Amino acid sequence: QVQFAESGGGLVQPGGSLRLSCAASGITFSMYAMGWYRQAPGKQREFVARIDTGGLTVYGDSVKGRFTISRDNAKNMVYLEMNSLKPEDTAVYFCNADLYKLARFQNWGQGTQVTVSS
Repeated sequence: QVQFAESGGGLVQPGGSLRLSCAASGITFSMYAMGWYRQAPGKQREFVARIDTGGLTVYGDSVKGRFTISRDNAKNMVYLEMNSLKPEDTAVYFCNADLYKLARFQNWGQGTQVTVSS
């Protein structure tokens, strides 16, 4: 069964940084592009970033230049380094295998809450 487990969220002041982690299981991790998504209160889940099997990355317009996605195939992990955080980055963050900016699997983890506030 495909499972994703996100961690690393928290409360941070504007301009601060966080590093999110996602552990994937039930898939041959190295064969899948991976993505991060987020859902703010009252809004639909949106694409944040993806990294393909070759390491090529794509970012949503609102996070370009501030967030960096990476992966470790040996550990079945994907990461999201978030810098220069803004209040509008506040959301629950999720990972999933990515089918070009869309989640590939219906299984979602519990997500990790990121709150940017002074």
